[in-house]
Amino acid sequence: MSQAQPAVPAPPRTARLTTGSITGHLVSQTIPAIVAIAAMTSVGIVDAYFIGQLGGAQLAAMSFVFPIVQALASLGVGVMASIASVASRRIGADEFERAQRVGNLGIVLATGLGMAMALALFALRHSLFRAMNAPPELLPLIDRFIVPYSFGFPLLLVLMGLNGNLRAQGEAKRSSAIMIAMAGCNVVLNPLLIDGLGILPGYGIAGSAYATITSMAIAVALGFNLLQRTDLPFHPSVLRQYEWGLNTRALAKIAGPASLANAINPMGLSVLTAMLAAEGAAAVAGYGAASRLQAFAIVPLLGLSGSIGAIVGQNWGRGYHDRARAALVQSGIFCLAYGLAVAALMVLAREPLALVFSDDPAIVASFSTYLLVAAWGYAGFGVLIVTNGALNAIDRAGTALMLSATRVALLMFPAAALLQPEWGAAGVFGAELAANLGGGLLAVLLVLVLFRERPAPNPA
Repeated sequence: MSQAQPAVPAPPRTARLTTGSITGHLVSQTIPAIVAIAAMTSVGIVDAYFIGQLGGAQLAAMSFVFPIVQALASLGVGVMASIASVASRRIGADEFERAQRVGNLGIVLATGLGMAMALALFALRHSLFRAMNAPPELLPLIDRFIVPYSFGFPLLLVLMGLNGNLRAQGEAKRSSAIMIAMAGCNVVLNPLLIDGLGILPGYGIAGSAYATITSMAIAVALGFNLLQRTDLPFHPSVLRQYEWGLNTRALAKIAGPASLANAINPMGLSVLTAMLAAEGAAAVAGYGAASRLQAFAIVPLLGLSGSIGAIVGQNWGRGYHDRARAALVQSGIFCLAYGLAVAALMVLAREPLALVFSDDPAIVASFSTYLLVAAWGYAGFGVLIVTNGALNAIDRAGTALMLSATRVALLMFPAAALLQPEWGAAGVFGAELAANLGGGLLAVLLVLVLFRERPAPNPA
């Protein structure tokens, strides 16, 4: 009888972001995030383009749907931030079993929450869109999109749960691969399911929802496959004999505030848009076009805000507070340098850029004025969102929410009310600038206060 072979020892688990170059980790974690965010930004543009080909009514219907979808996505971001925060700190403390359990629990809770939200969205959809003053003739078009989307919504929260697990481990490339796959599938499926091809029928505006759901399903399948190859795979057995209540509260403590903090900025910009409406349609059109361009300009800042959490979380959990501070300092320097550089380019090229979108002199003037005023706030906005990512990572999600709320409620809105009567549309744009500069300054002050703990020795 042959002798049993000795078991091959499992490779050691390591909190790899707690050693090595902070700069190197920032680069390696942020570049994939930038690519993923750019890909996801393209999804909204692709949807708008193909739905716009169907007609103005369909595009108008999607304009009512978009804020709701964005608000729901904010919930997903909160789920991702909570899992990444709690799990990364436990990885940093070498508590890999606890990290795996909380990561698995996050996926289960995200699934349940997604199902509950899907049912609520389906049941309340008519009341919701009537409250938004959607014209009666658009309600059937809205229904064609929102009904299938509501039932597919749980997939989005599962996807964010998977991303939270991957980000906690510093698996930026795998996390980004999931989102890139989703965006790529959406680009391919949108025209096929909206317009049809050959014997494949087109489903109109509903086809966009089907494309989104199918893309999310493919991304979820890929996400589970990639997660199983990491140190913290998904396996229901790890949830046995686990303190569900305690860890559910730990996740909810971050998920709730992080979701609200992420939703506050779109809500604030919606109010600014309403104020701009008093200045005329051209002011709103110019602002809207410039905002779409701006979304691409700040993608590196958004990528950095998403990658900072795992780096700060692992080092904070390990007790390496000096490394966490170093990551924040380097990130702040990048925000200032990149924000000012891209602002200068946008300001110098503002009129040629405006002409790409419209040749209407009034729209061009609004577009140009917005960039001339608001672009100088990119650096401050970058510092603020990076600080929020770090605050979530150290279990200070409530502080991050307070920072975001202060920026909008105490800086943006009062400045708009004060400046618009004198400067018109430029005053509204100035309010956004004031909010970003003031919010960035407040973020710096918070970092100086909250990240001043005694440093632990760096690892050898």
